[in-house]
Amino acid sequence: MTDRSTVLVVEDDRDLADLYAAWLDSDHAVRTANSAQEALERFDDDVDVVLLDRRLPESTGDDVLAELRKSGSDVQIAMVSAVDPDFDIIEMGFDAYLVKPVARDELTDLVSRLLARRLYTVEVREFFSLAAKRAALEAQKDADQLADNEEYQRLLADLEALESELDEELGNLDDEDVVAVFRSLREHGGE
Repeated sequence: MTDRSTVLVVEDDRDLADLYAAWLDSDHAVRTANSAQEALERFDDDVDVVLLDRRLPESTGDDVLAELRKSGSDVQIAMVSAVDPDFDIIEMGFDAYLVKPVARDELTDLVSRLLARRLYTVEVREFFSLAAKRAALEAQKDADQLADNEEYQRLLADLEALESELDEELGNLDDEDVVAVFRSLREHGGE
């Protein structure tokens, strides 16, 4: 039997946490937490993905996110929240952002994508994180708001620089290396 990935669902609405767990438990080991303290207690090195609400009792999901990142773990973290993203997300260390309500396919696809990203280099994971922030902001802000915001413009510049760096790295791979990378991703459930 193969090892199942572990997903930690952090959601203060117990019914919603149970629903997410039911959607995921056929393919993953699922832990749930209904508060910030519970999330930190239930998190350990076995957790591969965290689905994190931003509004929690006693503390915020943002604080939990910061604590998880301080742990040094390379866990993939998605914010799943009714809080519309604002420019403050640019500095946050999440890997994806979904605005509730979330459909089953949307959540299960997200977990699959995040698990696949564990195989990527730090630079590729950073690229996906920045791209997720850009997409979340572009879904909530109009063009003028984006154009007028310095943090967003810095995000775009960082994304462009990282994309150029990755393009250069990919250009240095020979054909056999590229085939090996894609074969490895496919074998490990990547996209």
